[in-house]
Amino acid sequence: GVPGTAAALAGVLSEDGLARIEQDAVLPRTEVGDDVAVGEYVAARLGREVVDRLVEPLLGGVYAGDAYRISMRSAVPQLFQAARAHTSLTEGVREIQARAAAAQQTGPVFMGIEGGVGALPLAVAESVRARGGEIRTGAAVTELRRDPSGGWRITAAGRQLHADAVVVAVPAPAAARLLRPESPAAAAELAAVEYASMALITLAYRRAEVSLPEGSGFLVPPVDGRTIKAATFASQKWGWIAEQDPDTVVLRTSVGRYGETAVLGRDDADLVEVSRHDLCEAVGIEAAPVETRVTRWTDGLPQYPVGHPGRVARIRGHIAKLPGLAVCGAQYDGVGIPACVASANAAVDQLSGDLRGVEELTA
Repeated sequence: GVPGTAAALAGVLSEDGLARIEQDAVLPRTEVGDDVAVGEYVAARLGREVVDRLVEPLLGGVYAGDAYRISMRSAVPQLFQAARAHTSLTEGVREIQARAAAAQQTGPVFMGIEGGVGALPLAVAESVRARGGEIRTGAAVTELRRDPSGGWRITAAGRQLHADAVVVAVPAPAAARLLRPESPAAAAELAAVEYASMALITLAYRRAEVSLPEGSGFLVPPVDGRTIKAATFASQKWGWIAEQDPDTVVLRTSVGRYGETAVLGRDDADLVEVSRHDLCEAVGIEAAPVETRVTRWTDGLPQYPVGHPGRVARIRGHIAKLPGLAVCGAQYDGVGIPACVASANAAVDQLSGDLRGVEELTA
């Protein structure tokens, strides 16, 4: 969402907005310190119009947050490093773009899983079972305590289990509750993590009644005053959807940002109607959908305010004092699937080291 040149945004921003971007080259350095809000820094360098029209819609889509609160160091670390290395933001962005272009390989813009990402956890579960692992559902963990004889004691669904090592991979409020007896300091940090809620509205249309522009969808700047914050042309983004039913077009809109509660209080029918209204205004869809579905994610997206990296470091520092315990999840290093997978891998690597250390001490 941050341009390398003003010319790249001709026709997107106003003349005043384009002129403001050009000032970046002559402005003195804007210090970022240990962290800074993305919106605050970009507005200082390029003007608020760039934030409101480009940065805010992108970050609102990923984090359902406020660009003027979101940590640049956490959400866009490449941009943070560029801000520390360059006086001019656009110069730093051009350097990032050049590196990305040099590393780019032929392939699709978006990568997914045929059948949808919902197939991923099912495949992981099947792999665990195939290797002799056990998965217990409907068995909420109510207590996690160190076992005096070594390892950990877990109380789940009224039963006690023993484990040599434990990964706590649950949202921050649940993690805080479980960790409070053994690490009250980590629990206090986790309890302070805020969340945003959102809803996805899926609409299916007869292909003969809908004509869509090219592309995979669009983002909506909050300053436009619309209810939806984005729309995905799912049938154009994912080929397997179009192949399943060539006569149907599937779209998806999303609503809900940090601090917005009223819109999520509407019933499903209202969310469908407001999505239809905004889609009609944006791309001219007047047809009635043949099927709809509303999926709500209450407190689904952790927020990364300025200072978030410090909070994560403190949590991990407290957890490091408890051998055989690790944490992972969206509230630490990123909300996307790749970031969550990387977080899980790091947790397992940590525990592998802990267990090797125990073996060496007892050998």
